[in-house]
Amino acid sequence: MSIDRSLAPPYSIPEKIHLNPPELRFLANGIPLYYIPFPNIDAVKIEVIFPLKNTESNPYKPLLPFFTLHMILEGTKMLSSEKLDDFFDFNASEVDIISGYERQGLSLLSTKQHLLEVLPVFRSLFTDATFPEKELKKRKSQKKLSISIKKEQTSARANQLIRGSLFEKGHPFGHQIIEQDVDDINHSDLQNYYNNSFLIAPQIFLTGQLSDEEMKAIEATFSDLPISNEKTVFQETGQIQPRRQTENKSEALQSSIRIAKWMVPKSHPDYPALSVLNTLLGGYFGSRLIKNIREEKGYTYGINSFLGELNGNEYWMTVADVKGGYGDAVIQEVYKEIERLKTEPVPASELEIIKNYLAGSLLSNFSNPFDQMSHFQQVHFQGMNFDYFTRHLEYIKHFDGADIMTMANKYFDQEDMLEVVVGAG
Repeated sequence: MSIDRSLAPPYSIPEKIHLNPPELRFLANGIPLYYIPFPNIDAVKIEVIFPLKNTESNPYKPLLPFFTLHMILEGTKMLSSEKLDDFFDFNASEVDIISGYERQGLSLLSTKQHLLEVLPVFRSLFTDATFPEKELKKRKSQKKLSISIKKEQTSARANQLIRGSLFEKGHPFGHQIIEQDVDDINHSDLQNYYNNSFLIAPQIFLTGQLSDEEMKAIEATFSDLPISNEKTVFQETGQIQPRRQTENKSEALQSSIRIAKWMVPKSHPDYPALSVLNTLLGGYFGSRLIKNIREEKGYTYGINSFLGELNGNEYWMTVADVKGGYGDAVIQEVYKEIERLKTEPVPASELEIIKNYLAGSLLSNFSNPFDQMSHFQQVHFQGMNFDYFTRHLEYIKHFDGADIMTMANKYFDQEDMLEVVVGAG
């Protein structure tokens, strides 16, 4: 029977998503190791991730975790930065920095052929870094230049202000970095932080297809990794900052807007519906904000909304860089689109598009083994597992427009929104 190639194949959302949970092992020093085996791949990825100490210290030096992490590859007791680069390159491996507000770490991507040779050198980065003065001076100069440049960027300044609004005054996540914070860092600070506050409660995430010999080598490599006895205690979030912040930059050609508010965490029963609502509003290129503000009014090339996570809590945010002077107009259009979601049923055709988009997007997140581990981490650090994605797919298949209207009315009160406009007046 011949195939009619003029017709697109039928599309259907899979009934279920099949994800095998990682194997959990504990090393001799108590470090948990999560392993997802994948046959027929030659690559191996090891990620060592741990909370960063971001609580108040006296004196408070917010850039200590940043410089400690980013200086690790500048040299160890045995190898200079140049020799480290050459070693990993020669052995077809790369080391990447994992840097965030809550967690940091290092990852190693290597091949099975070179794994056993590079493991000891990778481990030495956690114990033998030297933080050379020359490289520290260079890094500090680069960071101060970056801070100076960002002062002139409306988007970077808007990000600073909205983060400061989301968090209580004095909270580490809301701190606005200045040049003095860079000047406050010195070699002894880094060495002390590295020795005492760096490796707090590390976890290891391993992806690949490993033999018993390779697995034993990995476990032996990290089983005596020294762990810091310090504890990290996240400060509570608090919305006590100004609801509206405007910063005029007369020379700017654009205005950067941010609208944000705290939402419920991923584990909350309302989260799947909020995720769908956000996608419909501004979470993909066919969203209502794109159609209104980009395509119809031409105020911006791009505008999007998203659900993010900090400190174990989810927040919602709309982000856009718009034509100078149109910041307030765009904010009002965002509220108009939210009001429509509160009062007007979503057409069935639009619901179908969103269902197909969300299902395809969710399934594409697991297209390769490293993506699968990345998305495991995403839910794992919030106390969940792969069941989250199974439930999410099930919700996508069956939700209706009434859920969206309910969520819009429940969570999107304009009076609760935090607003920032930076740029041309």
